[in-house]
Amino acid sequence: MEKATFGVGGNSESFYAEGKKHTYEAPAWLEGRGLDAYEYQAGNGLTAGEASLRKVGEEAKKHGILMSLHAPYFISLSSVELEKRLNSVGYIEKSVRTAEYLGADTIVIHTGSAAKITREQAMEYAADTLYKLLETVETDVRLGLETMGKLNQLGTLDEVLTLCKLSPRLCPVVDFGHLNCRGRSASGVFDVAAETPTGGVFVTVDDYRAVFDKIANSLGDDFAKNLHCHFSKIEYTKAGEKRHMRFEDEGFEPPFEPLMEAIIREGVSPRIISESAGTMAEDAKTMKNCYEALL
Repeated sequence: MEKATFGVGGNSESFYAEGKKHTYEAPAWLEGRGLDAYEYQAGNGLTAGEASLRKVGEEAKKHGILMSLHAPYFISLSSVELEKRLNSVGYIEKSVRTAEYLGADTIVIHTGSAAKITREQAMEYAADTLYKLLETVETDVRLGLETMGKLNQLGTLDEVLTLCKLSPRLCPVVDFGHLNCRGRSASGVFDVAAETPTGGVFVTVDDYRAVFDKIANSLGDDFAKNLHCHFSKIEYTKAGEKRHMRFEDEGFEPPFEPLMEAIIREGVSPRIISESAGTMAEDAKTMKNCYEALL
């Protein structure tokens, strides 16, 4: 059975505390810590040059680190302004080229907002933007659509899966912390845009297994088996996500241990990227140690 892999989103505080300065040093550093993956963070924009990106990619290949890329946060597939949607296609196209320089197999994209329009209209705009993207961009890089943590954002699990059905080139990126923030409706329907989050979506092993089962039933077994995931504990309010926390911060959700057991029981091999606040490497290793102890 293929094993799950574990990595980080960006560089941990400990990376810099140990005297590291450059991202091309990250792959060797991660290998030394027993980790497997790195998600290059370009949330604030794509600024690095081709040469430096290729250097990161070469180091990742040398040290056996799987690469992905988080595309800019200002991408909006569902903007009410056509110009912004068309610009988003351009930003994603640039993200794909950046991913290719890095040797990354997946880019992570935020789907946009549903604050000023109905969710149905937001979905129509997002689908139209994705059709334009698929016509424009030819690549083997997976185009990942992320589940989001604020209630006014497009990106429930159902919404992401619906958009992914537009093309096999699109894949879900499940952020378990985000889904936990969205809460569960009073009727128990999984992951809906409820008026207020109730929390506690992920408590048991079966809660996590339901995500993999839903993806498999919606898109096929391969999408569930090779799922790209984000994980962190997150503080939330009635509007949803507020801020990412660390595993050492007590009283915050969701727990990671049931997810590790769910992965094994489902027979899947996801890539799990830790997005803890500053302790990504430490918390990723904690998850990996738990997972391997259960194998």
